[in-house]
Amino acid sequence: MVPVPSSPAAPPRPAVPRDVSFIGVLQQCRKHPSWLALELLWRWGYGIPLLAVIAWEAQRIGTETAARVQATGVGNFSLQAPMAGALAIGEAYSILWPPVMRLLAWLLPCAIVGWALAAGVGRNLVLRRYDRRLPWRPGVLVVLQLLRAAGLFAMVVAWFSAIRWAANFSLTGVSAASETTAEPNLVLYLALVIGISLAAITIWLLLSWVFSIAPLISLLEGCGVGASLRRSLRLGPLKKKLVEINLAIGYLKLAATMMVMVLTATPAAFVVAIQGVWLYAWWGAVSVLYMVLSDFFQVARVVGFVELWGLAVHAEAPAAQ
Repeated sequence: MVPVPSSPAAPPRPAVPRDVSFIGVLQQCRKHPSWLALELLWRWGYGIPLLAVIAWEAQRIGTETAARVQATGVGNFSLQAPMAGALAIGEAYSILWPPVMRLLAWLLPCAIVGWALAAGVGRNLVLRRYDRRLPWRPGVLVVLQLLRAAGLFAMVVAWFSAIRWAANFSLTGVSAASETTAEPNLVLYLALVIGISLAAITIWLLLSWVFSIAPLISLLEGCGVGASLRRSLRLGPLKKKLVEINLAIGYLKLAATMMVMVLTATPAAFVVAIQGVWLYAWWGAVSVLYMVLSDFFQVARVVGFVELWGLAVHAEAPAAQ
């Protein structure tokens, strides 16, 4: 927890945990269900309406283009004729792309701004529930979330552009060297897609670290947008501990994913009794369970960082004196 600062201008100083154990952080979060409740409130309060809008618009676009898409034969895709399937996918893409772009032109900016507002206010609420003496600075957090969303958007655009280049390079049937007709290479295209996707994921994981830590730094140290971004690049000994927590959460999420896969397949043993609506309801319940667990681990990540920051501040205090 964060005790009252010694002076009004000083940033809040956390209480000193004797040690920061990830298991202890999980137990602490389990004993305070209101932290998870607030996390679910702001995440689902934003996500459910957004998904409803997306579903409505997707149904509208599907209704308008169903006949033309079906005429392409994309529904009869077969691995025995991959090139024919690729041509059908290309035709369906050319039909769906214009209405999808018109939708994204207004939905994407609204979704980004909505996410920034929800995440900035919601994260501040969760942290103040964790400790009331942390400052109320949703404006700074909203700006940082906007920067994170903008970075993610730029990464997705770069990834999509690279995928289109890979398609033009390997599937157009034209050799760039001789400018003659060549056989489209589906294997090369798939290899390029996998490589580009792995590179994009790796780059974003490295960049998202900064944007994930900066909002917490801005609250804990009372700094602005630029200072919190710079400080998140210079975490010192905190970085090693944060990597350990992130790895632990990654393993827990992997375990949760495997559990969900097992639960999803469980009705196969009762296929006569569970089918139709009940089967979809079961899958929906399992999906909700996974999302709740994922949000719980996110709360644990945030609380773990705050505890680690408090330990680091206490360790630096004697040297400063």
